[in-house]
Amino acid sequence: MKTTADAPSAEQTETLRVTLVVGSNRHGRFGPIVADWLLDRLRGRDDLVAEVVDVADADLPTSLEPTPAATAVLSGITPKLARADAFVVLTPEYNHSFPAGLKNLVDWHYAEWRAKPVALVSYGGLAGGLRAVEHLRQVFAELHAVTVRDTVSFHNAGASFDDRGALRDPSGPDAAAKTMLDQLVWWGRALKEARAERPYAA
Repeated sequence: MKTTADAPSAEQTETLRVTLVVGSNRHGRFGPIVADWLLDRLRGRDDLVAEVVDVADADLPTSLEPTPAATAVLSGITPKLARADAFVVLTPEYNHSFPAGLKNLVDWHYAEWRAKPVALVSYGGLAGGLRAVEHLRQVFAELHAVTVRDTVSFHNAGASFDDRGALRDPSGPDAAAKTMLDQLVWWGRALKEARAERPYAA
């Protein structure tokens, strides 16, 4: 029989909003396959509610000029970032770093990232996108976001998934994703509570 002490606390049952940012817009990109797997992991948890922002849908000028066209695109993206308690950023590795389109989307926003946690998932060849992840850590630190320690990376990503988009061996990635998302939830709750108690001083 459950006692009062066995019952989950309000903090343990609180649902966090997480926005998955799909960071590739290259023709023939592999990102949607990894994104679908990630969404299954996110939606399989009762402590997270997921939304998606796809860089491929973000036709933003690199000049950062708030043109009517850019404002229209931002109207669909910025609210998803603003209301998120946490983020998962999915990036490939292009030329030892992350895509320009992802950097552009990040640069169009500032307060939306601030004092929130970011989990990083990468894919690529032999390096599995880890160099892109390390560069993103520096970018998000400058934006006053907190990147969680553990990541998920897919080395030789094309060979990791079958023709149906399913992982050939899900045990390792599933375990890594659970660890990463557990950390994201911890930071998400801690920082949400801190923001509610006092404004973050940037």
